[in-house]
Amino acid sequence: MAKWRTYIVLFLIICFAGGIVYQLINLQVYQQDYYSALAQGQHNFFEEIKGERGEILAQQKNGELIPLATNNTWFLLFSCPNKIQDKEETALKLSKIVDLEKEEILDKILQDSSYIKLQKELDKETAEKIRELELKGIYLSKKGGRYYPYDTLASNILGFVGAEHNKGQYGVEEAYNSLLKGERGLAKGVAARGYLLDSQSADIKKGEDLILTIDFNIQSVAEDLLKKAKEEYGAEGGSITIMDPKTGKVLALATLPNFNPNKYEEYAKEKKMEVFQNSVTQKLYEPGSVFKPITMAAALNEEKIKPDTTYIDEGSIKINGWTIENYKGRKYGERTMTEVLKKSINTGAVFAQQKLDPGKFLEYIKSFGLFSKTEIGIPETNSENIELQKERGVNLATASFGQGIEITPIQLLRAFSAIANNGELVNPYLIKNYQNQKTKQIISGKTASKLTAMLVKVIKEGYGKKAQVPGYYIAGKTGTAQVPWSSIGINKSGYSDKTWQSFIGFAPAFNPRFLILVKLNNPNTNSAEESAAPTFKKMTEYLLNYYQVPPDYDQKN
Repeated sequence: MAKWRTYIVLFLIICFAGGIVYQLINLQVYQQDYYSALAQGQHNFFEEIKGERGEILAQQKNGELIPLATNNTWFLLFSCPNKIQDKEETALKLSKIVDLEKEEILDKILQDSSYIKLQKELDKETAEKIRELELKGIYLSKKGGRYYPYDTLASNILGFVGAEHNKGQYGVEEAYNSLLKGERGLAKGVAARGYLLDSQSADIKKGEDLILTIDFNIQSVAEDLLKKAKEEYGAEGGSITIMDPKTGKVLALATLPNFNPNKYEEYAKEKKMEVFQNSVTQKLYEPGSVFKPITMAAALNEEKIKPDTTYIDEGSIKINGWTIENYKGRKYGERTMTEVLKKSINTGAVFAQQKLDPGKFLEYIKSFGLFSKTEIGIPETNSENIELQKERGVNLATASFGQGIEITPIQLLRAFSAIANNGELVNPYLIKNYQNQKTKQIISGKTASKLTAMLVKVIKEGYGKKAQVPGYYIAGKTGTAQVPWSSIGINKSGYSDKTWQSFIGFAPAFNPRFLILVKLNNPNTNSAEESAAPTFKKMTEYLLNYYQVPPDYDQKN
């Protein structure tokens, strides 16, 4: 009798152990995907709460802050098909709530699997409706992540956060990744400027919020104007950059093409990685005639020319065996330096440049910051223009009117700040409270004033007329430059038929509130006078109205 009891107990132990083994196999093998999904969903959710990424915000004139990059919670919808009792009915009910057809859902849940993903990134409201159905075999997991409420707006400033490693890529998200994540140490963009984080001595549970200098309304209008320029002039892309020339505060930095950071994976899959770069800070171009005021500034400041200095233009000039011509080979005869800017005469810029020693001309280009990064605080590039620095006569001559010198739009904007700011160069900045206060006197206030008066005449009487806003004095310059073959990916010397068309200017001219650079890539117009200048005008009209700037003069008189 005792022996039978022993056998019975042993049998029960074996059955119990077998049950445990079966459950372990079921959990670890057959339902591994299912529980992994649950665990992953919970892991991601709690991870977000523990160290929520700081927000990136823009501001408005009234001081209101608007989040451009924030955090959101999504739900993953998945199923365990072998737990679903009525698959037809389940598919039908779900199709009425989620963005999937009944047949598509049915196809998935008919599979022989313990885990099937149905839809990701559902909002809270949709998830709640699914919960209320109480469908067997249908589950939701929660996940936090980065969200950009205005889709493409300011995308080339912001960059994005890669889901895999929760790491910022491109733009502000990359440059200030450590700060936004709440890690100790330096953010890239901050470190470049020599700033220490206030939080360096202590751990942060939530990342630091960043307030951009960007004005939400101005940025929106700039992006809309770029889209209209693309439609109206057939431009392949472009940018509008706006800065306060007295402080360096960047008010707008709009670019095309742009992207939706909420869907960055789609661009990556299509290998459109170039779209993530910010063309204002990371792409070099030859500026063309918008560079002529820089040449004039150097010659004026060295007292080698005056605004009324004259020379004889014969339509072309030969240097080291190379012939340099005016646009369309035009001949202008005797002209002043002011007229050189008004009519954008290439040989006149060369005349001014040749009044300077080669080393002195290069020294001015360097002092205007055109060989160095601006340290704006987001990823940027620059060219050392090695060929130009060899001081060959023909290279210096072509550089005088903006060909054969490579710069970024943000470098050009910084250079022009010296003309608009009484001769002092300011450094552009994008993040509030991370301003580089250092300024540098590049030219005298007297030179800046003379050059401003010359640029006002460009708008009133020259090729910049289409940028004029009635009632206001505006200083500016057009620029149309040929695009080198190398810039469009063709290994060939010389220039293509494509053009970069730009307009740069500031207003009001004698007490500037803003400095604007409009750059359009290969519009189907002959020159910037027909494309970039009208776009500049529309942007300027908006800003003068937005800031309620009183007119300089009564336009009726």
